[in-house]
Amino acid sequence: MIYRIEASITVPVEDTEVTDRVKDAVTNLFPNAELRSEGGKIVGTTHSLDQFSELLHRQAILDTARSEFFRRQSGSYFSFSLKKQAAFQGVVNFAVGEESELGEIDVEVRVDDPDVDSYIDHVAPPTEEGRPIES
Repeated sequence: MIYRIEASITVPVEDTEVTDRVKDAVTNLFPNAELRSEGGKIVGTTHSLDQFSELLHRQAILDTARSEFFRRQSGSYFSFSLKKQAAFQGVVNFAVGEESELGEIDVEVRVDDPDVDSYIDHVAPPTEEGRPIES
């Protein structure tokens, strides 16, 4: 199956941070992202969440990811926020609750084809006893 998506990424760059390090944090999770600096933040897009999906599988946090994706799903979009500190280490950690003082990596995904639910199932498949259910 070929998925057509566009993920928009926005990350604030605080005065105490080095812009290139913030870019590194993003590319640790989204290596294909095209990034640029824009008015105190990093913005960019990617058309693949494959590496991100691999990290979700490796860290065994598929249920958490699905919960976040569906909680913030609307129409053909879903969004999520990630902790910037964890991303520096190449680790996925969803930002829930109070925003960290460094800000977060905000991602909004538009699914053009086939549909949001199918794409979420592709990135973070349903699990049974913590393991992806084979279809």
